Amino acid sequence: MIERKSIFKSIFEKPWEESQSLKDNEHDGKAFSITGSKLGIRTIMVVSTVIFSLFVVTYSDRMLVHDWKNMPEPWLLWVNTLILILNSYFFHKTKISSDKADYENIKKGLYVVGFLAYLFLFGQLIVWYQLMSQDFYATSNVANAYFYLLTAIHGLHLIGGLVFWSRTTSIFLKKNFKLPSLQNRIELCAIYWHFLLIVWFVLFGLMLFT
Repeated sequence: MIERKSIFKSIFEKPWEESQSLKDNEHDGKAFSITGSKLGIRTIMVVSTVIFSLFVVTYSDRMLVHDWKNMPEPWLLWVNTLILILNSYFFHKTKISSDKADYENIKKGLYVVGFLAYLFLFGQLIVWYQLMSQDFYATSNVANAYFYLLTAIHGLHLIGGLVFWSRTTSIFLKKNFKLPSLQNRIELCAIYWHFLLIVWFVLFGLMLFT
């Protein structure tokens, strides 16, 4: 079996050496051991992490200015956090079911995670409505604007995940799939949902303690 190369191993190779040349001649043409889909999701996660990190840095700097006024902490944000935790948990359970080719639990899991994802988004909209009904508009204060901006960007990332979830669920229900492909799709969804949970923890913690 031909060993695939990791990205770090490839960086430090010396293609001009004869020993490396012989290895390259036996290579199957694929540069890395990671699949294209996994590389794609990791690229999205890296780019998203950079974007959120920049917002966190500007948030931390801007809150030191005298006109910064803290927003209230709606209790519903805690409920939404719990929903997102459950969402990530059930996606993990769904991945385990896909590894076991347990189609019945895969279907149940996909339905549950979809319901929880939409419930989270609906809960976030209710939080927005509650805050605006108390005159906490984005134009009223910089802290308000950051809250709406950060939650909106996180929500857009979740909607992007729902697009991929809906495609995976559609393929599964139509039974138009091969098991390895389905397992790969569910694994990528689960990874992305875990990532969204971590990002939310950072954002929620930042807004909670500032």
